[in-house]
Amino acid sequence: MITRRIGAAATTLVLAAGLAACGSDDGDSGGGGGDDSSIKIGIKFDQPGLGLKEGNTYTGFDVDVANYVAKELGKTDIQFVQAPSKQREDLIATGQVDLIFATYSITDERKEKVSFAGPYFIAGQDLLVATDAKITGPKDLDGKKLCSVTGSTSADNVKEEVPGVNLQEFDTYSKCAEAVSKGQLDALTTDDTILAGYAAQEQYKGKLKVVGAPFSEERYGVGLKKGDTALCEDVNAALTKMVEDGSWDKAVEDNFGPAGFKVDSKTNPPKLDACS
Repeated sequence: MITRRIGAAATTLVLAAGLAACGSDDGDSGGGGGDDSSIKIGIKFDQPGLGLKEGNTYTGFDVDVANYVAKELGKTDIQFVQAPSKQREDLIATGQVDLIFATYSITDERKEKVSFAGPYFIAGQDLLVATDAKITGPKDLDGKKLCSVTGSTSADNVKEEVPGVNLQEFDTYSKCAEAVSKGQLDALTTDDTILAGYAAQEQYKGKLKVVGAPFSEERYGVGLKKGDTALCEDVNAALTKMVEDGSWDKAVEDNFGPAGFKVDSKTNPPKLDACS
C-alpha cells in the first residue's frame, strides 16, 4: 500500500506509534523533564486520520506521534487539549499546553512566538471538491467559493495565487467539508493529509474527492514554548527513535493507508531542524 524507506540516521525525523489514547482529566502540566509524569498536549479534535476525538478516544497520526513522544519523555499521564488553528500560539504562551501536535506548519512568522521541534511530516496543500467538480487546481478557483479555517496558512496561499477567489473561513474543517458536500461551497483547501481523511469518511464516500495536485509544502512541527531548547531536543530525540524503530512507518500505514493516501517517500520522513 504505502512504500517508503526509513533512514536510521539520527538527523532524520519523525512520528508516532500506532496507539490510540485517552487523556487524563487531572494532573498538572509537565514539560520535557523533571519528575512530573503528566503532560498536556494540544491536538485537533475534528481531523479524521490525524486528530479525532470520538467519545473518550483519540485517534490519528498526530495522536500516535504525540503518544510516542510523551512516552519517550517519561510522561504516563497525558491530557489532550483541543487546539484550533487560531488558538495554538495562545495555548502555548499561556501554559495551557506543553506541546502541540496539530498539523502545525512551521513558518517564520510562527517562530516569532513559539519554538518548534521536528518537522515530523511534510504534507502538501490541496483541494477537496465534489466528485463531479471540474476543479483541477487553484487556477480554476477564480470567482469560486473556497473554504478554509481561520488561523491556517492555507487561505493566504490561495489568496496570493488567485486574488479573485471568494474565501470563506470557518472555525473547523468539518464545517467546510459539510458545506462542500452540500454544494454550498465549491472547495475546501488545506493539507492533503487532512483532506484525505475527510474524503475517506463514510458520509462523504462517493461525494468528495481530493484533487491530487498539491501546490505547497507544509512542514508539520511540534509546537512548544518559545526558547525551550532542552524540551525541543528531547522531542527531536524521540522523533528520531520513532523513525529508527519503525513506529513512524506503522503510524503512516495505520492512519493514511485506509484513505488510499500516498505518502511522498522523497520528502518523508523529513530531516529534523536544529533546535534554537
